[in-house]
Order: sequence, then structure tokens, then C-alpha cells
Amino acid sequence: MFKRSDFPDGFQFGASTAAYQIEGHSFGGAGPTHWDDFAATPGNVVRAENGAIACDHYHRWEADLDLIRDAGFDAYRFSASWARVLPEGRGTVNEEGLDFYERLVDGMLERGIKPMITLYHWELPSALADLGGWRNRDIAGWFADYAEILMGRLGDRIWKTATINELWCVSFLSHFLGQHAPGVRDIRATARAMHHVLLAHGTATQALRAAGVGEIGAVCNFTYAEPASDRPEDVDAAATFDDYYNNFFISGLFRKEYPARIVEALGRYFPDGWQDDMELIGAPVDWLGVNYYTREIIAAEPGPWPALKSVEGPLPKTQMGWEIYPEGLLHFLRRCDAEFSHGLPLNVTENGMANADVVVAGAVDDRARVDYLARHFDAARQAIAEGVPLEGYFVWSLLDNYEWSFGYEKRFGLVHVDFETLERTPKASYHALKAALAS
Repeated sequence: MFKRSDFPDGFQFGASTAAYQIEGHSFGGAGPTHWDDFAATPGNVVRAENGAIACDHYHRWEADLDLIRDAGFDAYRFSASWARVLPEGRGTVNEEGLDFYERLVDGMLERGIKPMITLYHWELPSALADLGGWRNRDIAGWFADYAEILMGRLGDRIWKTATINELWCVSFLSHFLGQHAPGVRDIRATARAMHHVLLAHGTATQALRAAGVGEIGAVCNFTYAEPASDRPEDVDAAATFDDYYNNFFISGLFRKEYPARIVEALGRYFPDGWQDDMELIGAPVDWLGVNYYTREIIAAEPGPWPALKSVEGPLPKTQMGWEIYPEGLLHFLRRCDAEFSHGLPLNVTENGMANADVVVAGAVDDRARVDYLARHFDAARQAIAEGVPLEGYFVWSLLDNYEWSFGYEKRFGLVHVDFETLERTPKASYHALKAALAS
């Protein structure tokens, strides 16, 4: 594992979580979300599990913040639940929810932890889903209103603010592949969600700027696309994947345009007048968050757009079946800086692995995760050595948690959670990072 001294002075080491995955959504007056509805639908989630209890972070937040402090982390990337703050998505504020986030942020500051908030990490209030959710252009205004309410209470104590986590997952994964809530598989819904999630980001960014909030960033997820062969059709399929997964959102954010091949494929489904929104979508941000986990091997496949498939690769894999490919992180840090953000500070806002961890004699030996993190931190160090303005690295995740459609089966945590007793057990990876950050 690295040493803290291997990184520049002031480099920020942190851990990441998300509200619905850890808090326990049945507590504190939170309203129903489309994830509750998705999980209640047979076949969508492993064992039909939901976030009602999760890690019970809502009641155990103080001990969880102690874990962050005791590891030596500088910062904590967490998210707020829209439905906890506004149970109907609009209208009446749940003061109990705002109070919870205020206690949480103050608890971080008392422990010397910098708070990095994500405003939306996928738990859309059901009442807004009923109105079309991300397919409805009005969501940009609803989201900006929520952002203003939340940051009106917390903004003076927040270190950095991210608007929406992983725009690809909010739109494409959820509306084209149907693997996340709302579980739609419709190309028109996908194109509209892809555009509206960017419009919501830009609208909220503009509103928060006007309210005096600084250090606003965007967080995109990236997966390295490798052609299955050098056949032209496989190379073209990988380029298509790269455009709709990696380039679409960051091009909108930083170039105020969409990749030509995506406009050609989806343009007829975009909302009328979408081109007029690009200036707002490209509202300047202060930093860019890079979420990276894996690569995919892409081959052409006959059929409708995008006419491609993922094939199994030869590298060792995580519990998710994802290939371990640290070179991809270096690739995207270089590429984001050179082609899009041009000197803007970068943060690795998520990186980590799922592993089938078990507690044996009070300990968890997750040496595979220790190795995974060491190799990805090495990639980050190389990027810095090449001049990439990387300023922070946030491991996903602090705790084993609700892993969306995989329920509680996949464990990403530095800390093991027994989902029967909710007991926390720091893993070998937690102790390895603690030692690295102390050195």
C-alpha cells in the first residue's frame, strides 16, 4: 500500500457512501422513492431487498463518523436523500430530515472531517416519478429547488458539493437497460432522461451559484471500452459504447455538445429544442469527480442500436464480475484533463471493489481489496506525476451496504456490516489504509 507522503501535501483522502444505501429510509419522515417501488416489484432486486433499514446509519452515524476519523481520512463524500428532505419531492419540507443532515455535517466538522455532499444519488421521490421523473423536463426546476433548500441549511459548512452522481446510471442504466429504478426499457425515455439529467445539473449549478455556494462539481462514471478484436465492426462497437457511456455526459458538461454518433442515433428522441439547453448544461463547475471501477470488452452484435454486447475478459474479477484494470483509471484521469476539463481539479470520487468478505475470529481478511486499492492508488500517483491536477481520492465504500439491484449480496465496504445485527467490523483494507494514511 502507498504512504501518505507518496502524494502531494494537501492531497485529500476520503471514503464515499450514499444515503439510500446506508441510512435506513424507513426512519425520520422520509418519503417513498422509486427505489422502494422498484424493489417491491418481483424480480428486480435480489431477494426483493430494499433500503428500509440498510446499515441504520440514521441512528449510528456518530460511530460511523468515528470510523472515518479513526482511519485518518481527511474528507467524507456522502449524499442527501431528496425524499428525506422533501417527502413529495416538492412542497412541504421534512424538518426532521434537514435536522439529520445538519447533525451529520456538524459531526464531521467536530471530528476534523471535510464534508463533500452529493445532492442526488438515485433515490427519486415517488411523487416525482409519478410525474415522469427524469423524462419530464420540469425535473430540472424541481431539482434546483431541492438543492437550494438543502444548501440553504448546510451550504455554509460544506467543503465541496456534487450535483448528481453518475449521470449515465440515472439515465441509460435505468431507462434503456432497465437495471435500476425506475426499471424502464425505452429508447425515447432514455434520450430524454440523458438530456434532462444534464439540464438538472446545470440548472441546480446556476441556482446554487446565485445563492453564493462555491466549489460545485460534476461526478461522472467511466468504464474503459476495449474492442473484442481488431475487426472494424468491433472497433466501431467499442467506440459507440465509449460515446454513450463515457463521452456523452462529459461532452455536454465541458463542450456544450453531444458526440455526433449519439446525436445521429438518439437525436430524434431528444426533447424539442434540446440544443437551446446546452449553454445551461455547460454552466462552469469548479471540479470534476471521476468514478471508475472496471473495463468492458465490447463486440459488435446484429440488432438495433447500439448493436453491441459485452464479452467476458481474461483478467481477474471482483465479486461483481468486473475486471480489475487499474490502467483504465490512469487513462480517464489523463483523458478528462487533456480533452475536457483542461486543468480543472479532479477527484477520484469513487473507486473500490466488491468482495465476498466474511468475518472469521473477529477479523475480515480482504487482501484482494488491499491489492486492488494499492494498484489503483498507484495509477493515481502516476497521473499526478504526469501533471494531472488530481486533488483527492475517495474509496467506495466506507460500509458494506445496499448494493441496489444486488441487494445486500455484494460487499464493497472497508468495514464489514452484519445485516442481521448491524455490527461493524473494520476489514484488513480499513487497517491497511489507516496505516498508509498515518505514514
